[in-house]
Amino acid sequence: MAGMKASPTKIVILGGGYVGMYTALRLQNKLKGEEASVTVIDPQPHMTYQPFLPEAAAGSIEPRHVVVPLRRTLKNCHVLTGRVAKVEHANRKVSVDMADGHTEELDYDILVVALGSVARTLPIPGLAEQGNSFKTVGEAIFLRNHVLSKMDEAASMSDGERRKRLLTFMVVGGGYAGIEALAELEDMARYATRYYKTIAPSDMKWVLVEATNRVMPEVSPRMGVYTVERLEERGIKVHLETRVDDMTGGDVRLSDGTAFASDTIVWTAGVKANPVLAETDLPLDERGRVRCTADLRVEGMPEVWAAGDCASVPDLSKVASDPEAKCSPSAQHAVRQAKQLADNVIASLRSRKIEPYRHKYAGSVASLGLYKGVADVYGIKLKGFPAWFMHRTYHVSRMPTFNRKARIVIDWTLALLFRREVISMGQIQEPKAEFARAAK
Repeated sequence: MAGMKASPTKIVILGGGYVGMYTALRLQNKLKGEEASVTVIDPQPHMTYQPFLPEAAAGSIEPRHVVVPLRRTLKNCHVLTGRVAKVEHANRKVSVDMADGHTEELDYDILVVALGSVARTLPIPGLAEQGNSFKTVGEAIFLRNHVLSKMDEAASMSDGERRKRLLTFMVVGGGYAGIEALAELEDMARYATRYYKTIAPSDMKWVLVEATNRVMPEVSPRMGVYTVERLEERGIKVHLETRVDDMTGGDVRLSDGTAFASDTIVWTAGVKANPVLAETDLPLDERGRVRCTADLRVEGMPEVWAAGDCASVPDLSKVASDPEAKCSPSAQHAVRQAKQLADNVIASLRSRKIEPYRHKYAGSVASLGLYKGVADVYGIKLKGFPAWFMHRTYHVSRMPTFNRKARIVIDWTLALLFRREVISMGQIQEPKAEFARAAK
């Protein structure tokens, strides 16, 4: 009818991680209310800033401060806590499994696929039972309590195979996640030994297993060698070009013949696109990622956009040397792509020109524990305290919202003034155990 006001464009964002939350936040700030409605769907009511998970596990940051509550941050968006089950773009429908068991269907005009990634596992005997991932704040809290609980248990034992098993900790995967998790947890455990009269740092065995011939491929080979040297100086055994053949029951066997027993195995050996993408009619590449053009649109579907770990996006910075190059799965790409994606969605709504995603490689920073780190930024290589300080500065600048930035800086300040907290709250793992005993 003439003069009738057009209804707002329905924008649905699948995923509330880096890409989903940053995209929604930018759309919320730049779109007018009558232009579009934005719905964000995620199983968790928060976004986790994963680069801070190692520090949360080590007790340097309060775990609640590394997550950003979606409803509080995205005040002008609708946040739906549920798990995406299916996408039928042909019918513009998304099916969402809700917590109470029922399924809701949402229709959309514009879809943003930001489903991220999950841990990439291998068919290794015992992995499902013994392995622990390191992608969520819950897993970070679990590992902190788990490591300290194993130390508590070992403290009351005399030397023996059981004690050695309790004090042996293995991390599989030498990328950023693995190196930082290993370094921070070892740093915490080493500090904690001052409170255990029967455990010395030399009693603990920390092991890193990496299938390739180097760690942290994002930094230069020289910085990778430096990282391994610093880890080995701390007594950490690094196995390069080595695979885990078996970990059944915690009895670990490596491809180089090494064998030992461990109750703590952390699996950080890469990621893969969210498998729910297989339940869509979107075009996928051989690795299960959504095929995208350089402007972050899904190939052949101008109403669908994608970015982050679940998207196969051309890397224009490498296209001259490798026409098939794609952007790697990293937080750095996800945050930058989200900004470009939001701007392109707004431009498409306003019939303006959309731009391809281009990035200039800034470099990489990594923490190796308190006051220790490596950095390779714009060709400048730093080690030790300067690199550690740059790591913290960069990541706090990327943390969304002033609220979370301030809380993290306060956590760091308190950690400088007071001793590190090394308390095991193992009862969190089984919160009903004491009540169940009392009920008997």
